[in-house]
Amino acid sequence: MKNDTPQDWQILMQEYDERVSLARAMGGEEKLKKREAGGQKNARELISLLCDSFDEIGTLVGSQSYHGEKTAPADALVGGIGQVNGKSVVIAVEDFTVQGGSIGHGTNAKRVRLAQIALDHQLPFIMLLDGAGARMTNGLSRHPYGPNDLQVIAQLKGKVPTIALVVGSSAGHGAVGGLLMDLVIMLDGSSMFSAGPPLVAAALGEIVSKDELGGAHMHTTVSGVAHNLAADAADATRLIKEYLGYFTEPSIPPSESPDTNLMSLIPANLQTPYDMRPVIQHLADDGDFLEIQPDFGKAIITGLARLNGQSIGIVANQPIVLAGSINADAAEKAADFIRSLDALNLPILFIADTPGIMSGSAAERAGTLRSAARMYHAQALMTSPKLHVTLRKAFGFGSCVMAMNPFDKQTAAYGLPGVSLGGIPVAGGAEAANLDEETAQKLAEAQNSGAWAAGDALAYDEIIDPRDLRDRLAKAMLIIKR
Repeated sequence: MKNDTPQDWQILMQEYDERVSLARAMGGEEKLKKREAGGQKNARELISLLCDSFDEIGTLVGSQSYHGEKTAPADALVGGIGQVNGKSVVIAVEDFTVQGGSIGHGTNAKRVRLAQIALDHQLPFIMLLDGAGARMTNGLSRHPYGPNDLQVIAQLKGKVPTIALVVGSSAGHGAVGGLLMDLVIMLDGSSMFSAGPPLVAAALGEIVSKDELGGAHMHTTVSGVAHNLAADAADATRLIKEYLGYFTEPSIPPSESPDTNLMSLIPANLQTPYDMRPVIQHLADDGDFLEIQPDFGKAIITGLARLNGQSIGIVANQPIVLAGSINADAAEKAADFIRSLDALNLPILFIADTPGIMSGSAAERAGTLRSAARMYHAQALMTSPKLHVTLRKAFGFGSCVMAMNPFDKQTAAYGLPGVSLGGIPVAGGAEAANLDEETAQKLAEAQNSGAWAAGDALAYDEIIDPRDLRDRLAKAMLIIKR
């Protein structure tokens, strides 16, 4: 109790202090020590790691017992308004030390309230997940049919940046809430699933571990449910702060151009593979690039950078994976990324170097055409600015999904000398079409002169010297109104 408390307030304030202390004690000393011994930070430590300051909301939710039931400190959810790099955010953290981080009726009310504040005041919304989903004992009390927090969280999409970080095990309702977010990060060793191993065993007779069922490595490499893997809480904090910066600080002073010659990074021979990441770093201010979902759909690279001081998304083919062919996973990843950034009105730069959509029986069974159509639909309906550059080749529908569509509202569209275009590559395509040798030769010549024909037809705004590409793109960003 503070020293300046008047005497007639002392009894009341003593009770207040006791109730707040109990709420902030979380699951108690024993459970907190067990968590610490396992190398895990508790809910309030995670908030301190991420936020410069924090003002809690709903501290006393769960503190009242009406029928002799055990109280739940903060009702297993610590939430409020925090400051991250000087910018306000709404943050909600499941507390596993209190009833397994489960969601009770009071917890749901708090989740709704926090999400509504984010929606009303256009603040980024961050959830840290470590809970068992809906609380089993909810069915023992009258169910208040108020708003479901998922309803409000869904409305945040496209209005504010939203981030979920899975720090432990997340199941059921909590996991679904996280998957409504723009960015889903999982700590190494964490897991996420619709139902945990005990329920799976009971329902299906399948005996499976947490990692096998929904481990972080599986979700970031196989299912694509999560975007990025973080080594630990500090790594996740860095990632969250960096991601938020592209939206909360969309414009900063531009940096100097790099000294690297772009031609030293891109082989002129169309058949020679190369890594697209150094090319992206060459174009980005200070070479800084935050890759999103790096371990899934690797044939396309997606991420965030700054160009001439302005935030921009990047969607680029990766020639060292499937020769840059677009498979189902890559197309699905790109479609979701495009929609997410478009909704938040961030421009996107498409960097094409692809032989087209992946073919073959495995690709057809994987629904690659459907996924490619989703990607095309996402970029075709973009309302945020888009820029395009073809580095070497763009064939068939692969060129279309990469926004190489003349007169399609691009802020700027460039091609480099030597770009090769067409419905399909002549190598192999001529034989498939039963073309005679003379016709095949003419098509090969036309394909090899793609840049000159494209420049003549205004398929690009300009065919440019590779050494000028960064400068031309930076100047294009000047005409984008933010």
